[in-house]
Amino acid sequence: MLRPLVLAFSALPTLLLASAAHANVVVVLNSRDASVSLIDQTTFKEVGNINVGKEPHHLMATPDSKSLIVGSAVGNELVFLDPKTGQIQSRIKDIIDPYQIGFSPDQKWFVSNALRLDHVDIYSYNGKDLKLSKRLPLGKLPSHMAFSADSKTVFVTQQGSNEISAIDLATQTVKWTIPVGKLPAGIVMTPDDKHLLVGIMGSDYVEVIDWRAQKTVKKIRTGEGAHNFRAMGDKRHIFVSNRVSNTINVIDQQTLENVGTINVPGGPDCMELADDGKTLWVTLRWVKKVAVIDVPSKKVVRTIPVGRSPHGVYFANHAPRM
Repeated sequence: MLRPLVLAFSALPTLLLASAAHANVVVVLNSRDASVSLIDQTTFKEVGNINVGKEPHHLMATPDSKSLIVGSAVGNELVFLDPKTGQIQSRIKDIIDPYQIGFSPDQKWFVSNALRLDHVDIYSYNGKDLKLSKRLPLGKLPSHMAFSADSKTVFVTQQGSNEISAIDLATQTVKWTIPVGKLPAGIVMTPDDKHLLVGIMGSDYVEVIDWRAQKTVKKIRTGEGAHNFRAMGDKRHIFVSNRVSNTINVIDQQTLENVGTINVPGGPDCMELADDGKTLWVTLRWVKKVAVIDVPSKKVVRTIPVGRSPHGVYFANHAPRM
């Protein structure tokens, strides 16, 4: 059993290349370079670069938004950054393979998917400490996660076994597992808490799951390599990136239809949306760049060089997550 982990925000030296005065930087995880690129939102220039351990893939803000958590998957640690400047605040070691991470809506649970080690770690969280409650073996390549609105269940895609599992957080047991399409990746809950949307990376669609009935009810055709999601903040529309077809689609979560397409060369992956809803930043996994998209015109307006295999992206002044 892992001892309780205190989220202490101690000052640590960083490898920033520029002054920390830059506010609201764009944080980009370079998974192949074990680094974070910091980009000024106004000038679109890289203003810093930080070593955060091997294979940083995903990131998320803490519930109080005072820190940004980066999961260093191969480095087996969580790295805490200032969400506005990107400076390192602290590190927590012995978090095993935190490929994807997430807090339950009620903030009582912290979940870490260990993609390369085929297990899910469930931690209890009291607002300050993380304590490992259960390490749960789960299929092959547990990837992304989504939570039910009542915080009772976390749903995990398994890319290697083409399944989704529902895990009861209170008991840390698997409630059910169902088959889905090939290489399921990103997964989100619709705002009405009725359906799960799953990006089927091995094909060209988003699978719609009635999670209470435990069955697929629809397949929304998008593009090849349907991968990850980012809500538009209006509680209705959501972006899905298609890494193979080099497109991003807009899905209406009420009608469950594909209602728009944006062409984005370079393997679009993770996305972040500005608080005014007009600018979308997208990591381009295959070409070491980030794209900036003007949402109203559906056009890429610029690309910015970053490190190898850019994955997660975040900035503090973002649109709502639903």
